Amino acid sequence: MTDSPSRSARLLDADGPFTESLQGFAPREAQIEMAAVVEKTLARGGSLVVEAGTGIGKTLAYLVPALLSGERVIISTGTKTLQDQLFFRDLPMVRETLGLSVKPALLKGRGNYLCLHRMTIARTEGRLPSREAVAELEAVSDWSARTVDGDLSISGVLTDDSGLLPLVTSTTENCLGAECPQFEDCYVARARREAQDADVVVVNHHLLFADMAIKQSGFGEVLPGASAFIIDEAHQAPETASRFFSISLTARQVADLCRDFLAESSAVTGALGVLREGVAHCLQKLQEIQLVLSERMPDRGSWDDLVRDEQTRLALQALDDAIIALAASADKLAGSGRGLDGCIERLNEMQARLDRFDQPLSGEEVRWFEKRGRGFALHITPLEVSAVFNDFRAMADAAWVFTSATLAVRGDFSHFTSQMGLDEAATLQLDSPFDYANNALLWLPGEIPEPQDMGFVPALLEQVIPLLEASRGRAFLLFTSHRSLRRAAELLADRVRFPLYVQGEQPRSLLLEQFRESGHGVLLGSSSFWEGVDVIGEALSLVVIDKLPFAAPDDPVMEARSSSLRRSGGNPFTQLYLPQAVIALKQGAGRLIRDVNDRGALVVCDPRIRTKSYGRVFLESLPPMKLADDRAEVERFLND
Repeated sequence: MTDSPSRSARLLDADGPFTESLQGFAPREAQIEMAAVVEKTLARGGSLVVEAGTGIGKTLAYLVPALLSGERVIISTGTKTLQDQLFFRDLPMVRETLGLSVKPALLKGRGNYLCLHRMTIARTEGRLPSREAVAELEAVSDWSARTVDGDLSISGVLTDDSGLLPLVTSTTENCLGAECPQFEDCYVARARREAQDADVVVVNHHLLFADMAIKQSGFGEVLPGASAFIIDEAHQAPETASRFFSISLTARQVADLCRDFLAESSAVTGALGVLREGVAHCLQKLQEIQLVLSERMPDRGSWDDLVRDEQTRLALQALDDAIIALAASADKLAGSGRGLDGCIERLNEMQARLDRFDQPLSGEEVRWFEKRGRGFALHITPLEVSAVFNDFRAMADAAWVFTSATLAVRGDFSHFTSQMGLDEAATLQLDSPFDYANNALLWLPGEIPEPQDMGFVPALLEQVIPLLEASRGRAFLLFTSHRSLRRAAELLADRVRFPLYVQGEQPRSLLLEQFRESGHGVLLGSSSFWEGVDVIGEALSLVVIDKLPFAAPDDPVMEARSSSLRRSGGNPFTQLYLPQAVIALKQGAGRLIRDVNDRGALVVCDPRIRTKSYGRVFLESLPPMKLADDRAEVERFLND
């Protein structure tokens, strides 16, 4: 006797309501299978990990059972863009089609919402970072009179890299909470209240894991309790979790605190005189260490590398001394105002974080630094997040669904499940329904030197430029490093007749918009263009990947994790570097075919995919594309 189809499966079948409500909808076996398994997991509990290939329609496959469950569900996505798409487009469509009165809520990190109190301070103080910021502040002020939700990320009035953004948004550290004079109108508080009352709450991974970190430290929670968590774009979860379970101190935190001390002191008689010298000294020492780091340190490195260099160590000590001196001055003002007290609490926390870098580490942590533009960040990062995440899952007592188009390596989920502590989870791999065999072609050029060779990028372009002519532009060139990207952009500038769109020259969203509109563009991108980018149709017919995306061998976190694996008898290459690179390559290759009618060619230029034994692992993890014999075959395919 066979089980009868689940309710979700029936709704997604040919006789279901989506056939009429969703244009172009057609039942897909894999989507129906996924929906049935998700429905069962939500009903029975436990954990499920699903790799759902491109084109399956995984969003519907988890939204339908989630809304039918009658339970509170938290859905987490990889990016704010996907979060907005889910909340404003997909979720309302499913709710309306099914005729359900499910109450949804959208919740983002507080850095996305306008802080009315800090906007008032910015307008009053007038200490703005640039002339552009003056006009931006006026635009934000005008918009604030019209907005309902205060969500700056979809307002269009500020870019993500605007220097005004930290002046008109709040952080956990500088928020005054219920003591804020404008708390009754606070957009963050309003969004959280709505989330507490909602049946389905849409968040992103940053907020989800930030909330877990807050719960771990014993403080109040941001997210409401739920019976189920659905983690979309789950391949990003281990890295995001690692970041939020880290202890970090950044140059921006120091600069923001100094600025907030000055802003808050204006409301307390005599406070500015007490603090001005200490704040100026702190900012001077901050600038000095930023200069030393920019001149003497790589982009990333271990803490030992940092303090081994005498000039860097002395500059860091000088900043620490300046923070201590500022704390001594600020303590004289304790109790004089809620704003200043909040700054003093942040300063004490900053001192405690700096002290942690001088204390002995457990064997499960790594200390490291990274440069961020002209700033820097210091981190203490756990080597594994599985234990912490398991503790949270046990506390939440909920069903968990993890899904992405890229979770398995040759059908094996162990890399992902071991990172997240999901050893007991059920797994399901569903292949894409797209006709890769006829609509996609894979070429592995044979006349390109090893990636470390100085002539690698020029040789790559010699092979690729004829393909750009055959495809009439319409190409993504994806690079594993900014250096290679910049070199390729220089060499291509005078050699192709198609418009070039180079990452870093304009905001990412604008580059993509212009690329789509051009119809014949060539876009050069690095890591942020390898995933989460949809270009459907003829605007994209060629994807070129320069190298197999292995993590840098000198990455301090990867080095520490490798050492830990070796100590336990593991193999860092096969257990860490290789599976991570395979999943990243699958993401990059996934940019090519985004719709049932898409056609195109994928070119992987790294000769190691042909010459090394592990190359077979990459090839067997890609969709089943036909392998081209030579460039002429690719040109004919593109010309067709």
